[in-house]
Amino acid sequence: MTSNTIPAVRLVTAQTGASSSANELGMRPMQARAYAHRGEQYLLIKSPPASGKSRALMFIALDKLANQGVKQAIIVVPERSIGGSFADEPLSKHGFWADWTVKPHWNLCNTPGADDVKVAKSKVKAVGEFLASDDKVLVCTHATFRFAIDELGIEAFDDRLIAVDEFHHVSANPDNRLGAQLGQLIGRDKVHLVAMTGSYFRGDSVAVLTPEDEAKFTTVTYTYYEQLNGYQWLKTLDIAYSFYTGRYVDKINDLLDPAVKTIVHIPSVNSRESTKDKHREVEEIMDHLGAWKGTDPATGFHLIETAAGTTIKVADLVDDDPAKRDRVSAALKSPEARANRAHVDVIIALGMAKEGFDWIWCEHALTVGYRSSLTEIIQIIGRATRDAPGKAVARFTNLIAEPAAADDVVTEAVNDTLKAIAASLLMEQVLAPRFEFTPKDAGPKEGFDYGPDGYVEGRTNVGFHEERGQFHFELKDLVQPTTPEARRVCEQDINEVITSFIQDKQAIERGLFDPEVVPEELTQVRMGKIIRERYPDFSETDQEAIRQHAIAALNITQQAAKIVTETATEDEGGELKANTSFVDGVRKFMNVRELDIDLIDRINPFDAAYAILAKAMNEGTLRQVQAAISARKNTMTEDDARAYAIKAVTWKRERGRAPSITSSDPFEKLLAEGVAAFARFRAKAQATAGAAANV
Repeated sequence: MTSNTIPAVRLVTAQTGASSSANELGMRPMQARAYAHRGEQYLLIKSPPASGKSRALMFIALDKLANQGVKQAIIVVPERSIGGSFADEPLSKHGFWADWTVKPHWNLCNTPGADDVKVAKSKVKAVGEFLASDDKVLVCTHATFRFAIDELGIEAFDDRLIAVDEFHHVSANPDNRLGAQLGQLIGRDKVHLVAMTGSYFRGDSVAVLTPEDEAKFTTVTYTYYEQLNGYQWLKTLDIAYSFYTGRYVDKINDLLDPAVKTIVHIPSVNSRESTKDKHREVEEIMDHLGAWKGTDPATGFHLIETAAGTTIKVADLVDDDPAKRDRVSAALKSPEARANRAHVDVIIALGMAKEGFDWIWCEHALTVGYRSSLTEIIQIIGRATRDAPGKAVARFTNLIAEPAAADDVVTEAVNDTLKAIAASLLMEQVLAPRFEFTPKDAGPKEGFDYGPDGYVEGRTNVGFHEERGQFHFELKDLVQPTTPEARRVCEQDINEVITSFIQDKQAIERGLFDPEVVPEELTQVRMGKIIRERYPDFSETDQEAIRQHAIAALNITQQAAKIVTETATEDEGGELKANTSFVDGVRKFMNVRELDIDLIDRINPFDAAYAILAKAMNEGTLRQVQAAISARKNTMTEDDARAYAIKAVTWKRERGRAPSITSSDPFEKLLAEGVAAFARFRAKAQATAGAAANV
């Protein structure tokens, strides 16, 4: 790892082997957890890549077909390549009471042809024939399913199971056709629906389902922490970003090791990182790896002789020749690719080898340029998080162009930097154990370890459940949700709330680069505004409960990670090596003081991220980024003033007086300034309205 490539996130696992062990029915822990809810009509499974969601669906679907009166099961995947995950599986060999079988002509993902609209429409006839048959299982793409509903009608799917893989592709946005159709299916209430996703949030601001529809689902969550902590071989996962100047194909030489199994995602030709000649970029990457010695006629892989004298195999998925790319793609999906570590060494891709791509040997996912969707980043990282024999370390590196003084797109460069930091912050949340918060002295939770002294009333208690990968925190003055909907958000959707917060441009800019920022401006006002906009129909109490749960989860994660980083040592090779676990970091942070919500609100959520950024980025460039952001710092807007005024009302109610403009408390002073600014905005609006009325 180069000196300016610093892990923004590091997870050191316990290697318990639990996530790959199977019960008497042949089910791994996640699959058994999902199967326990097989009787639910609407089931949402949130589980990381490689945790076995496809097979979990097989178990559930077979039970619904045999025991729950469901006529047929239709499996819907975003692209044809993922359809292979639902091929025949002899489940009875491992203890289950039935096998999973899909007749070849009903796996429409195997039908020759590209994933385009014309081909998807042509398969609608086959869907109609399946619905009229006595056969039980069909697999098709999202596109084919959308066209089938349009042509055949919603009622044609009554009494069937609809299983939607990669559910994060769906959206409640009216323009999202599949989302609208699923809403109709739920409204008709004549189908069973199983939704599966490896992403815990959407990369945009639109919810997957409307709150009314989502409330009907039973959610099964299996976290990244549980999955990775239960691996047998993978010990360490690093998430890092690295910055470069000049051409990325020059910098990539420092990061790309021919001896490490790597997927390289080169940038889009429309991005600023691209040289605008993607084929030349591939050639230069291969030139770095070694001397080209030809191609393997069977697989299409390039044969490269490295400086060490070994021959490695490189798969080029960027080539525009369909015949060549299809041959390479087929070789990567073959059983040999999974069984044989030596089958391929490096994969170079642009739009492929992401979602649903299963190469268990991948040790390094190296991505050039920032991806606009956080969901896409999660999916790319998932390519490297498979467990495999001999694979002790996995890494994701995002290579990003540094903003340069002479760069005419400095604003875009700064934005990419901020987005990369947001992605690392979010991954830290995704990789952390789950949090459960209760008020002070609420009592211990069964099965949780509260440290050597156990649970002590009157003290800040922190319990950890190793098997579940879950923390229990007691926090003084914590507001609890009062409705089932708000409780669901606090229990299931806190990462989605945090995603909205860290994607808030003003929040991350002020939090990282404004030395005068008041933490409460971020934790109370900015987060409060996001909560009100996201859940406008919730009561003030429930909005505040969600805000407190989200900020507590974010700040505890960041402070614990900061402690782990600060107590890390370097081994002889110069690599960072954690000498304490995330769990220890949490306990150390929680035990140094009596924690309450006010104290947590006084922590800048971005200070730990800034410490990492300062190590990874050139000092001069870091100052330039700070200057660029300061130059466009705006005065208080009307929306900001309104948010401060709203918070000032709560502040006054709690303290019995209005915030003072002369206060020595910077947050109180900020609230008073907000009240005054909002009064000016209102007075100006009233004067304008009065002048218009007199015309």
